[in-house]
Amino acid sequence: MTTKTPSQVQPAADTMLEKIAYSSVAGIPTVEPHDQDRLGYCVWLWLNHRHDPLETAVRNAGARLLISEEEALRRIREHLQASGVEL
Repeated sequence: MTTKTPSQVQPAADTMLEKIAYSSVAGIPTVEPHDQDRLGYCVWLWLNHRHDPLETAVRNAGARLLISEEEALRRIREHLQASGVEL
């Protein structure tokens, strides 16, 4: 067993795609936190590649949303636009 303190974690810059993707889904209510993580990951993949529409990325996440998919997409789009992402 070690007696050293763990290293400090540096928070990501607000302009990084990972931060933008995960913060865009932070306010979306899901059944479990892992659903929100999967949704954030799929939005991050979409931001990196943009092969399919954003609707496909949200659907492919398989997140169990507590709001409609249309409402979730609206919230994600609003946050992405506010972060300076062109849709």
